[in-house]
Amino acid sequence: MISAGSDRDITELLVAWERGDDEALRRVAPLVYDDLRAIAASQLRGERQEHTLQPTALVHEAYLRLSEQRRRQWKERRQFFAVASRLMRQVLVDHARSRQAAKRGGEATRIEVAALGEIPAPPEVFDVLPLDEALTRLATLQPRLAKVVELRFFGGLEVEETAALLDCSPRTVKRDWALARAWLVRELSP
Repeated sequence: MISAGSDRDITELLVAWERGDDEALRRVAPLVYDDLRAIAASQLRGERQEHTLQPTALVHEAYLRLSEQRRRQWKERRQFFAVASRLMRQVLVDHARSRQAAKRGGEATRIEVAALGEIPAPPEVFDVLPLDEALTRLATLQPRLAKVVELRFFGGLEVEETAALLDCSPRTVKRDWALARAWLVRELSP
């Protein structure tokens, strides 16, 4: 999934930004933009068709939130994409909450459970807020499972990339991914 720019260039820019070079973040943007837009498009794929956020807007909002992440110690660009994915998820959840509050329980942002993977799921769609709440519960029970979902589903990372970030084997990631999907399907099913 992650393709733009070299690992070293992006990591060096992130470290420079962490140390106070604001220009470094501006220089990293064109190197990662296409990948961030692909992640955003992937996250929005399960949303309702009339969703007001478009991939570009989601990337820009996440980028603004990312600019507040200076204190983070950047080790590699996969870590950057994991953080950006989490921020995109937060943007979607915040957007859904504000729409719900504005409409007093009106139509919430929806996401297809089938998009979580190969586990057969009913064709219904589920609100993004219950998905976020379910992931939060999963994080209290099994933090690594929740992190795998965040990285794979929201971040679009491959099994090997996820394994490298979590410092575990690809086999463990595959097992955790299957367990997490099954748990989420059960939690989100009526």
